[in-house]
Amino acid sequence: MTQPPQLALYLVDLVAVLVLTFGLYFPRHRRRDLVVAYLGVNVGVLAVAATLASSTVGAGLGLGLFGVLSIIRLRSTELSQHEVAYYFAALALGLLGGLGATAGWLGVAGSALILVVMAVADHPRLLRRHRSQVVLLDRAFPDEAGLVAYLEQLLGAHVHSASVQRLDLVNDTTLVDVRFEVAPGGGVSASSAGDVAAALAVPSLPAARTGQVPA
Repeated sequence: MTQPPQLALYLVDLVAVLVLTFGLYFPRHRRRDLVVAYLGVNVGVLAVAATLASSTVGAGLGLGLFGVLSIIRLRSTELSQHEVAYYFAALALGLLGGLGATAGWLGVAGSALILVVMAVADHPRLLRRHRSQVVLLDRAFPDEAGLVAYLEQLLGAHVHSASVQRLDLVNDTTLVDVRFEVAPGGGVSASSAGDVAAALAVPSLPAARTGQVPA
């Protein structure tokens, strides 16, 4: 089987990163600054990898470059886990395009596999009822069972885990990281606090403030 020309691999990479960025990431997450980051990382890695592949240095240094880039921590803003996954997907596509002359059609297949995995793994319908939230409660819960019961009534969901991040007995607050599963068609509603008061028969039940954490 004939190997694809290097220029064709460059074009495959550019098409793949455009699909990854504008076909998958941006329509689902709408963060414009990371569009620039993903395109810049991909093209930059593609150029460096192609230069290394055409020199006497070889692919070993290219793989070392991948390792160096993989430990870079972006300090401008915090990235969620799915954004980190897109970041490494863009990086891997650039390496496959730049160093793919030796791999041939395996490089093209690897690029297609990355796109398929990202399309499926980040699909909105996949595990859509499983959520993660950091919840700040205006009440201290030293008892884990009581905390779980309160959260299930508040969120209208089955709580899988509740990890207390901070328990403040002086200010009467609890900061907890909650992993839960909402019922079909369910979700966190504005009237949940009232339902908690009725369910637990607690007079003057305090409100809760929730902040969504990306999955």
